Amino acid sequence: MVDIPLQQLLPGVSRLGLGCMGFGGSWDQHPLFDEDVRLAELAIETALEVGINLFDHADIYACGKAEEAFGCVLKQRPGLRDKIYLQSKCGIRPALPGQGPGHYDFSPAHIQAAVQGSLKRLHTEHLDVLLLHRPDPLLEPEQLAETWSRLRQADLARHLGVSNMSASQMRFLQQYLPEALVANQLEMSLHHRDWLEAGVTVNDRQGQGVLPLDGLVDYCRQQQIQLQAWAPLAQGRYSGAPLAHSSAADQATCALVAELAAVHGISREALLLAWLMRHPARIQPLIGSSSPLRIRACAEALGVTLSHQEWYALWVTARGRALP
Repeated sequence: MVDIPLQQLLPGVSRLGLGCMGFGGSWDQHPLFDEDVRLAELAIETALEVGINLFDHADIYACGKAEEAFGCVLKQRPGLRDKIYLQSKCGIRPALPGQGPGHYDFSPAHIQAAVQGSLKRLHTEHLDVLLLHRPDPLLEPEQLAETWSRLRQADLARHLGVSNMSASQMRFLQQYLPEALVANQLEMSLHHRDWLEAGVTVNDRQGQGVLPLDGLVDYCRQQQIQLQAWAPLAQGRYSGAPLAHSSAADQATCALVAELAAVHGISREALLLAWLMRHPARIQPLIGSSSPLRIRACAEALGVTLSHQEWYALWVTARGRALP
């Protein structure tokens, strides 16, 4: 399996990551239960068994309880921290009673407080990667750069990346940072394909309705920025989850995924991840499941490389029409 850009900075980091949004139980202010911690530990153990050592968090997941559950495991097993890489995201402020609408916040005070909160909940002294969760239109880049420098100098976070940002937003932000951005986490899957479609529908009417992401993948490849895929399985659309309104393209794609998975002797989930990882941008999928069974099924992707023809067959089938 070909290396990924992030491995230059985090030696030995896994080709797949585990998204921890499902940890911690309910998304409310109810306390964490012992069962939540047990399930988190089981998922962590399973991930490590199959070679996954990157764990992706965000301060908002389960209202902070996802990090708290993970942190309980680290507190009980302190030697585990040296065997894993931790990244977390900040910048989204959910709507709370009396505090206005949900919004984004890259202010120095919020970022510093968010990082300190994540470190406390995770029971760790540093984050390996800090990601800015969604673009804040009120960003003051000079302030952000100063904030990041303080965090970096205090060794509270070692590398900075972004999530859900365009190439132009990254270029703008990079001008003010002394160190290179290391990752951009996007929704990427066989179903959510704007990142891919934008590059081939230029000067063609099929590009109407495609998000304006032309150049994003190329920019990340040029700058050695790790593309990370959230929701890489599209909530199970092609791997077994029932669809309320299944299109002809969805049905054909489900059939093809099952057929190719059987040919390669892997799970349907692994086949879909292998499709993402076949792209030369070295995409790093983040498995969004805490189920040991599904984690193991996804890890089967690590031993498979799809052919050129298989990769295109999946893409064209999912889009439901021929390429331009």
